[in-house]
Amino acid sequence: MGRTALSKREVQRGGVLGRVKAGDLQLKDAAALMKTSYRQAKRLWKKYRSGGTGALKHGNAGRKSNRACPAKERSKILRLVRKKYSGDQKTRFGPTLAAEHLASEDRLEVHPETLRRWMLAEGLWSKARKRKQHRKRRDRRAHFGELVQLDGSFHEWYQDRAGKACLMNMVDDATSSVEALLGEGETIWAAARVLRQWIAKYGVPLALYTDWKNVYVREPTEKEQLHGKVPVTQFGRMCRKLDIGIIAANSPEAKGRVERGNGTHQDRLIKKMGRKKIRTHEAANRFLQEQYLADHNARFACEPAAPQDYHRKAPTARELEPVFCLETERSISNDWVVRYESRYFQLERTSDYPPRQAKVMACEWEDGRIEIRYQAKARAHHEIEAPRAAEQAIRSADKPPKPSHWKPAVGHPWRKPALVRATACASP
Repeated sequence: MGRTALSKREVQRGGVLGRVKAGDLQLKDAAALMKTSYRQAKRLWKKYRSGGTGALKHGNAGRKSNRACPAKERSKILRLVRKKYSGDQKTRFGPTLAAEHLASEDRLEVHPETLRRWMLAEGLWSKARKRKQHRKRRDRRAHFGELVQLDGSFHEWYQDRAGKACLMNMVDDATSSVEALLGEGETIWAAARVLRQWIAKYGVPLALYTDWKNVYVREPTEKEQLHGKVPVTQFGRMCRKLDIGIIAANSPEAKGRVERGNGTHQDRLIKKMGRKKIRTHEAANRFLQEQYLADHNARFACEPAAPQDYHRKAPTARELEPVFCLETERSISNDWVVRYESRYFQLERTSDYPPRQAKVMACEWEDGRIEIRYQAKARAHHEIEAPRAAEQAIRSADKPPKPSHWKPAVGHPWRKPALVRATACASP
């Protein structure tokens, strides 16, 4: 039996026992070097004396394991993997995901690591690519609902069945619990919808961790800086009404939990939807709520460090209705008309006098409903046609001229007393 067939540990043990044979070591010291008990060292020493280093080879080396999967079952599993879960680098299932679907769809149990070795041997999987430099991860928050990370991920979620879409992904920092929604883009309404779903399931979180997109936060304008005003987006105003703080991350690594979650969904969710031939947002969101999210949270969510839930009680649907809308301040014209988004709304008059620089709040919901509030109360109104260009020209002509701001010079006759001017006019 040659030395090449021995493992590295067996070769090292042979070298240690060789020192014992030469008298350089005692057997108890050899046991410490080999990291075995003294009784085991005596057994190894007996083998070494009878057959040298070759006798230290394990008795089961080169034999088939008694717990090995039968060749027929292995061939069946690999045939299913090749037929259903193989493909190019974007569509093929990884060993872990393939093992899950073999158990759920084909009733075949196989350990993911065992399947990984089989797939590597058959060329159905390749070793993981070299990872980037490791960054120290921030410690999780201790309580569920203390901080929730929110991000939008643009990707080919439907593969070739439809165009690109955006997954709005929310991940609790303490537990990794996930809520998600598929839509066209990372818009105010998309962020509001996924936040409303989270509130309906768990309650109102204390804070959201986002990036610096204008949907969530924005830089102040020069006027706001001058007056010391804090800039607030429409989504930020919604969160402010719910007393939810927004923390903006300065790098993708800062919100790494949701970024890594996006990568997990880009692997698992895409392939699961591909198995079901899902091609629309409605079908995708129904699949998310009915199957995917519950299974994903059961598999990947963890217990928080502290048992207290920091979510506040969820408001009722009636209380949330005035929260999730767009609010824009507008002026009332002299004929009680409000212009909003190139549309004109006639308010019902409360008097015959025109309003004097009055301001109203135009509120718009996702379904297109519009409400106009004056002094925090809804005012009756109806939409009218936009005025024609000729009418606008007539109205501008009827307007009185603007007062002049010209001032005469210091030596101008207008600035001289009236008697002086009269004398100057009478003199020849």
